[in-house]
Amino acid sequence: MHANWKTWAHVTKLDPDKHLPQESIEDIVTSGTDALMLSGTLNVTRENLHELLDLVSAYGLPLVVEPASPDCAIFDGPIDHLFVPSVMNTNDARWIIGKHYAWLRRASSVDWEMVVPEAYIVLNPNSAVGRVTGADCSLSAEDVAAFAEVADRYFRFPIVYIEYSGTYGDPCIVQAAADAVEDAILYYGGGIRSAEQAAEMGRIADTIVVGNAVYEEGVDVLRATVRAVQ
Repeated sequence: MHANWKTWAHVTKLDPDKHLPQESIEDIVTSGTDALMLSGTLNVTRENLHELLDLVSAYGLPLVVEPASPDCAIFDGPIDHLFVPSVMNTNDARWIIGKHYAWLRRASSVDWEMVVPEAYIVLNPNSAVGRVTGADCSLSAEDVAAFAEVADRYFRFPIVYIEYSGTYGDPCIVQAAADAVEDAILYYGGGIRSAEQAAEMGRIADTIVVGNAVYEEGVDVLRATVRAVQ
């Protein structure tokens, strides 16, 4: 029985390349967050992904793996969903469909019931994901709205993800995406480090994702972001 990801208001993103002590893991999983997303851009391997899975799997919280490469598209273990991103605003087809094709060419089997495609719109040019994917981050609100609409209405992605990755985004741009989306669930991630920021983006997006604050601000801030949207 897979978790109902469409109802989540708050997701905590944990990076397999970053270390957290066991006591911090326990604080995170009891913070009230709806789910954990295991995701990173750099230095993510099957080995450190499985290590992180081992740390968090005993607590019963829904677990999502968001693979950075075909090697990390795993189905074994206590995983509820595989969220597979395609970057809309890049001219490098590897990050739209190429990595996905490579994954399926080498996969022995795929549990499609677990797979949830994501349409990423990456908006921080200084982020690792922006640099690696070659995303065009110099987009107007109208540009973002058009990408969101084509992802939702034409390609039928179930998730449209506005990714500012490490910096707090422009609520007007996120609002433009929200206004353009009809069927997809709108995710927002990037730079949320306070209850006020969580509440602001939580009023616009269906789901907010908090990641760096866990490592840089601590669990008390994470709990505050949860309370702001629950």
